[in-house]
Amino acid sequence: MRDAYHEELDSIGEALVEMARLVGSAIGRATTAMLDADLKLAESVIAADQKVDDLQHDLEARAIALLARQQPVATDLRIVVTSLRMSADLERSGDLAQHVAKLARLRFPASAVPHDLHATMLEMGQLAQRLMAKAAEVITTKDVDLALQLEHDDDEMDLLHRTLFQHLMDDRWKHGIETAVDVTLLGRYYERFADHAVSVAKRVVYLVTGEHADELQAAAATTPPPAQGE
Repeated sequence: MRDAYHEELDSIGEALVEMARLVGSAIGRATTAMLDADLKLAESVIAADQKVDDLQHDLEARAIALLARQQPVATDLRIVVTSLRMSADLERSGDLAQHVAKLARLRFPASAVPHDLHATMLEMGQLAQRLMAKAAEVITTKDVDLALQLEHDDDEMDLLHRTLFQHLMDDRWKHGIETAVDVTLLGRYYERFADHAVSVAKRVVYLVTGEHADELQAAAATTPPPAQGE
């Protein structure tokens, strides 16, 4: 019984990794669909989000069944509850990738993004994909140091997001209000996607240590360096 129980816990972790890989792929493909005005690719991203939703529903059902049957305590309880929260982050990430693809579909055959912002938006899409790939690695390895790095990596997304707004506020903006709204929405989708990747990593920190990532980082910041020779 205990072997089956731990196998089920492992399978929940594997489902989380699969979700992270799916939504990471989705944001990359949605970005391509948006920049290239590729309707077929956009439709495939929109349809594929159902698999992420199905994985989340299955994970939730298995986690609730474990809670009911096994009544886990301590570390095992933390694994189940934290996994449920991570699955919610990942499902929302899939929705954000779908939003990007839906905007690509809405503006077809034109691109939703003006050509002078293609490079910035491509960079945001690639960064979002890298952040989610790192989150998947964190789920697999339970590497706390790697998990804590994600918040610093997310600073790059915040910088790119500010760059978009600088373009929008520039007096030389010539693409109209509708495009400005599209670009604003897209910037928000990528920023929130990155935030969810960071949230997943932070939840792994809590899963492993029992402490919240923010508390660990604050403690590290206030701990004096060892004296020379120690």
